[in-house]
Amino acid sequence: MGAIEKFREVLANRHQYAREWKERTGGKAIGWLCSYSPVELMYAAGMLPVRILGTHEVQDVTDRYLFPTVCPFSRDALAQGLKGRYEYLDGMIMARTCSHVQGTFDNWKNYVPTPFIFYVWFPCHVQSPRAKPCLTGELAGFQSALEEFLRKKISRDDLDNAIELYNKNRSMMKQVYEFRKQDNPPITGSEAMEMVVASQLMDVREHNELLEELLQELPDRKLDRDPGMRLMLIGSEMDDIQFIRLLETLGCTFVADEHCTGSRYFWDEVAPEEDRLAAISARYVDRWPCPAIGGEIGDRFRRVLSHARDWSVQGALLYQQKFCDPHEFDIPVLQRMFRENDIPTLVLEFDVTIPFGQFRTRVEAFLEMVELEVL
Repeated sequence: MGAIEKFREVLANRHQYAREWKERTGGKAIGWLCSYSPVELMYAAGMLPVRILGTHEVQDVTDRYLFPTVCPFSRDALAQGLKGRYEYLDGMIMARTCSHVQGTFDNWKNYVPTPFIFYVWFPCHVQSPRAKPCLTGELAGFQSALEEFLRKKISRDDLDNAIELYNKNRSMMKQVYEFRKQDNPPITGSEAMEMVVASQLMDVREHNELLEELLQELPDRKLDRDPGMRLMLIGSEMDDIQFIRLLETLGCTFVADEHCTGSRYFWDEVAPEEDRLAAISARYVDRWPCPAIGGEIGDRFRRVLSHARDWSVQGALLYQQKFCDPHEFDIPVLQRMFRENDIPTLVLEFDVTIPFGQFRTRVEAFLEMVELEVL
């Protein structure tokens, strides 16, 4: 079994993986909402950080907890907690970013039994000189709360070890992404997504071992398929790998992405500082920003366009969870930017209640249109 198959196995059995990890290590597992949650600090405390994800199944248990205009991902994530799918979690954390995910966290805190709950107030105005000191103070409070809950001190060595492991993890995933620049990439977009989503569920040390294995496999890996059109996936949280796998059967390959379960999650590393919490804080304040955070808009779009060019993208799929206003506000600007650079775009508003058939038809038409333009 190769590394990609092992990532896939973890994804298919993510709850079982976490339970077995707890049993063999004696450690505790902590759930997290939003990619601004400081995984380094959780891991330094000896905990397994587990991102809360949905199942992409139609659910009806959150209607009494969340407004129907809350995005499907936030509703689906809460439904998993309410159904007891995450009963093995010893804690839950959220870093403040999106109001919809905020609703998921608030209801989880009130209605899903979890021993340890913590809320990190993330500064909205990240350009402010006070943003990093503010977040450093929040992380200090989080560290103190973890130490009290776990009845153990988090040492500087613990922090250094966690920072080193996550920096290595991010660096190796970027190396895998470099292989996607090839004319015939040895890894598909859905496989790359399996790798990144698995990194948000696994012990980082174990994920690093699989990444080392994958980087040894990729130079000689050949896919028996025509890569077709080179596409970039941009937008809201996206972990629906089955959906991406389906689209890649239509004559395309996702060679690049920009969303919080993809490159936006892992691209930036922690730069060394004497104050370890300040170093972690700087990483999250300066990282590739989510539209829900008040970062420098032009910088975010320049990074997106730079990736599109570097990965030779021929078309962009702008994806948003239904009712996700921050990403929806981005779409007209992204469309104009790509149009000015001769890159066609397709907008898809995703909801788990919408049959895949509708998306399939629209993507097929888009690919035919792009192919005609290329010819």
